[in-house]
Amino acid sequence: MATDIQTIAQLLDTSLIPSQNKQAESTLRSIETQPGFALNLLRLVASDALQVNTRLAGALYFKNFIGRNWTDEEGGYKLAESDVAAIKQEIVGLMISVRPNLQVQLGEAISIIAESDFFQRWDTLIDDLVSRLTPDNTKVNNGVLQVAHAIFKRWRPLVRSDALFTEINHVLSKFPTPFLQLLKSTDELIEKNQSNKEALLELFNTMNLIVKISYDLNCQDLSPAFEDNLAGVMGIFHKYLTYTNPVLQTDDDDEAGPLEKVKSGICELLEMFAFKYNDVFDDLLEGFANSTWGLLTGLGTQEKYDILVSKALEFLTAVSRSARHAQNFSSPEVLGQVVEKIMLPNMTLRESDEELFEDDPIEFIRRDLEGSDVETRRGSASKFLRQLLNNFIEVVTEVVMRYVNHYLEQGRANPTDNWRSKDTALYLFSCIAVKTATERTGVSRTNPLVDVLEFFTTNVAADLMAEGTSIHPILKVDAIKYLNTFRSQLNKEQLHSTFPLLAKHLGHESYVVYTYAAVAIDRLLAMSIDQQPVFTAEDIQPYAKDLLEHLFKLIGRGGTPEKIAENEFLMRCIMRILIVLKEAGIPLAEFSLGQLLKIVAETSKNPSNPRFNHYTFESVGALVRYAGAAQPEAVENALHDPLMGILGNDVTEFIPYVFQLLSLLLEINPKAPLPQRYQDLVTPLLTPALWESRGNVPALVRLLGSIMSRGANIFVEQNKLTPVLGIFQKLISSKLTENNAFDLLEYTFTNFPVAALQPYVKDIFIILFTRLAGSKTPTFSQRFERLVYWLSGRADSAGPDFIISGIESAQPGVFPQVYTAVILPDTKILSHPTDRKIAVVGLVNFITKSTSLRAGQPFNKLWAPTVITLVRFLEAGEAIVKEDATFDLRDAEIDDVSFGASFARLNTCKKEEPTWFPEASGDLRVYTGRRIKEALADGSGVQALIEGLSQDAKDVLQKYIAAA
Repeated sequence: MATDIQTIAQLLDTSLIPSQNKQAESTLRSIETQPGFALNLLRLVASDALQVNTRLAGALYFKNFIGRNWTDEEGGYKLAESDVAAIKQEIVGLMISVRPNLQVQLGEAISIIAESDFFQRWDTLIDDLVSRLTPDNTKVNNGVLQVAHAIFKRWRPLVRSDALFTEINHVLSKFPTPFLQLLKSTDELIEKNQSNKEALLELFNTMNLIVKISYDLNCQDLSPAFEDNLAGVMGIFHKYLTYTNPVLQTDDDDEAGPLEKVKSGICELLEMFAFKYNDVFDDLLEGFANSTWGLLTGLGTQEKYDILVSKALEFLTAVSRSARHAQNFSSPEVLGQVVEKIMLPNMTLRESDEELFEDDPIEFIRRDLEGSDVETRRGSASKFLRQLLNNFIEVVTEVVMRYVNHYLEQGRANPTDNWRSKDTALYLFSCIAVKTATERTGVSRTNPLVDVLEFFTTNVAADLMAEGTSIHPILKVDAIKYLNTFRSQLNKEQLHSTFPLLAKHLGHESYVVYTYAAVAIDRLLAMSIDQQPVFTAEDIQPYAKDLLEHLFKLIGRGGTPEKIAENEFLMRCIMRILIVLKEAGIPLAEFSLGQLLKIVAETSKNPSNPRFNHYTFESVGALVRYAGAAQPEAVENALHDPLMGILGNDVTEFIPYVFQLLSLLLEINPKAPLPQRYQDLVTPLLTPALWESRGNVPALVRLLGSIMSRGANIFVEQNKLTPVLGIFQKLISSKLTENNAFDLLEYTFTNFPVAALQPYVKDIFIILFTRLAGSKTPTFSQRFERLVYWLSGRADSAGPDFIISGIESAQPGVFPQVYTAVILPDTKILSHPTDRKIAVVGLVNFITKSTSLRAGQPFNKLWAPTVITLVRFLEAGEAIVKEDATFDLRDAEIDDVSFGASFARLNTCKKEEPTWFPEASGDLRVYTGRRIKEALADGSGVQALIEGLSQDAKDVLQKYIAAA
């Protein structure tokens, strides 16, 4: 029986108390699987009898509950069918009845449900939504539109596919007609309620949702209903792009009001139409462009307009991509107006920016950093200016440089009071100087009409070298940012000369200045020219101690776990220094490791910044890799208690990192016996509950493999092979962990003698064939092929006859069927160079080592097909698949890693894979010929088998033998 609503409410209230949060959440998780729990939770959210905070906590929990429990990876429901049906039946009606902040959370839950169920398993939803739309009830309409947007917005980032368009067409067959009618009736109601503020606020919420859904419905392809009614629809949107009403003006200068939100959404929609549907939208484009220009010139500098300005500029950027409409901006006079009326107001620092610089510096940095300025005025103005530069490079450069020089002169005339003028000049110049840039390399191509090095020498270098507080700290930041942006334009000597200046700025009193210095040091240390690092350990060794002391001191100022972890840029700089130092950092290892472990101890109390945490553990990993190899016992002893403390305190976010570090500690000292502390870990590591979190699985598999490599006897003596293979069975059953399952199997076969594994071989192959027959994924196929050939190639411990007997033990007589229907045909899917080598070695062993395939033996008819498969595989040539890049910790980054339940791999702990079958390095045809030549010489009957091949096959083999 499901827990009643009141009990759930009490648990939710308790979960809001920090000291009782974990216990309350644990209790909720223990009862959430009860039939009826989800429906009671949903009704709790809709209950007006409960406190708003309780209902909001319930809405958040419901969204997360649906995310965890709606379907499994195969798409099957994890909840009882009765609960599934009840939730679908009630959620739309309940969502429509609740307040907007609750609607947002329930909308996200509906989006999760729709991801798996809409529309095949929820084909009544659109009819349900359409039936609830009304001509004049805005509260109900807004609820319906929230649900619709939650479903339709999923289409925006998706790649075109038949399944996607089937879903979209289902919606387009039912939704657009009443939706466009709602647009007209909402417009009429706004006209009727011009002076009714309360009604207008609700109606503009409706209009905002209508604009968002208009984007959704057209994001993949132009909706026929919109195309047929384009002039009328766009006429209404043009009306609200230029709409003014004092009733809707807000006194809040920081938060966008309903009118600003609607206009921002319209600009976003216009940008899409200008970019994707220019053929049908072109005639309307100029009118919208002129109105947008007028809108921009009339907006103030208040933060509430920031997103609107940004979206409006992005629309104008899209307009300027059109050859026809770009000509409107081509004259020097018009470009002068663009710079004066559009660029300068939105590029000049505002008072609010300066306040942010002082009061919330980390937010200032994140907004301003290269690549992080989306939806800021400066960022959007820059994109517009750079698009105009691409169109008219000479005219734009000439016009903008006039303003750059004007503002530089103002700055020189009164450096103390006019420092903002210089800031504007530097930003304008950078905008037109950059042609191609990435965060990783900086600018790779510059505007040929300007000299970035001469500009640096004349206008920037002095600010970089200035001592103390003689210049405004924002100009210090500008100078460092300029150096960082154009670093690829400097030669080695110039870069080396700037390093001491940057290092000195770590001592600056301004949070933003010292953080930018850390960012620049990190980026410089990551640089390479002609694939050679610009800075080596020898270059930075003289500064390393001071740099690390400064950086750790700056991080330590935070005090609380949240403040310590606030500034990931400082920790990334520490990581980079340790990676570049390598073994040269050993004298600083004890100090650095001690500081890092103090930080880990504090941040583990409340892990709040995933990037900071990741860089911290990357830094520990660098010390383990380099100092640990030289001082394994000292490093192990230093890390043991802190790492075990994380496991003991169940710090979920850190546990996968701990497993990776423990693995590396074992791998850097491979010849030493397995310490008792690791022996004691074996039983806990095999606890099934530990494997429930997918974020743990890759690191756990590796750790088990690392322990096996140094203490396989422990598993045998303590009878731990059975639970290991139980873990394998669990992992292989899911497509999300099947790759890890094969890793675990390879570790097992690598570290244990076949005799120890023999009792389990039959079960292993039964498990594999069950999955093979049930749901064979591309990953499973590839790994199964690799496993077969890898075991066949290891003739010293397994070999081809081991494979044959293993398959036969699972089901007598099945080997020929599996071999000819699965193994040989799927060989071609192995395209990675290492996998190709493994396949060739495995196939050659089937030909030369297997007694079961010889003349007179049970499977002798399989010998010729094996040769044919091998020859075709070799003659097809290698696919263009690059081998893994050379292991280089200078590339340690996490910018593309997602956090949370997913696994974040530590680059500094990356496992160096063994070189399988080194004897097969080089030309695989030569290796094949050599092995066949050896088989012919040993009198094992291969010669007679070759004689039975076709002449073409014999000719190819002869070619291989001749080349050997």
